[in-house]
Amino acid sequence: MAHAQAAVLHVEETTTGLNHRKLLMWTFLGSECFFFGSLIATYMSYRGRSIEGPVPGEMFSIPFTSVSTFVLLMSSLFMVLALAAIQRGDRRGTLVWLAATALAGTTFLGGQYYEFTTFYREGLWLGTNLFGTTFFVLTGFHGTHVTIGVIWLLSLWVQVLRGRLRQEHSLSVEIAGLYWHFVDIVWIVIFTAVYLIHG
Repeated sequence: MAHAQAAVLHVEETTTGLNHRKLLMWTFLGSECFFFGSLIATYMSYRGRSIEGPVPGEMFSIPFTSVSTFVLLMSSLFMVLALAAIQRGDRRGTLVWLAATALAGTTFLGGQYYEFTTFYREGLWLGTNLFGTTFFVLTGFHGTHVTIGVIWLLSLWVQVLRGRLRQEHSLSVEIAGLYWHFVDIVWIVIFTAVYLIHG
């Protein structure tokens, strides 16, 4: 009975029928669609216009990036499991799946760091040509978003560990999940547009 009362206390009155924090996140993600859309459109507009190399076909390792992509996509599944765990009051499951999501995100970032440093050693950087500029800006901003997401997940993990984030606060995990799924979806678009369609 006490648990039911606690859950009721955390229901917020809204003017839209949607929680204000969730509405704010959806609004933010909408603006992020325009942001990444402009970066992807810029990359596509300048694709193949570099006067001198290196060019995408010489640099990309599709198998390597495919593995990184798979890891990031699996992190979305882990995020769903983390949300399901906290919604049913499973503290241990929440800790496990939040950690797994953060670890998968960190693994993806490690792969991106390896790719960036490899490209730099092979002569491709921001100022090398149009390909280098648009590629590093686009994927660099995405990597920044993943980094923010990992930090956010780890902060939630610490809150769950300390008992400050419980079942009735599951909305906090849900909102983080919206952000994380968005980052994953954006990467699918980037992977397709940049790595798979580079002719």
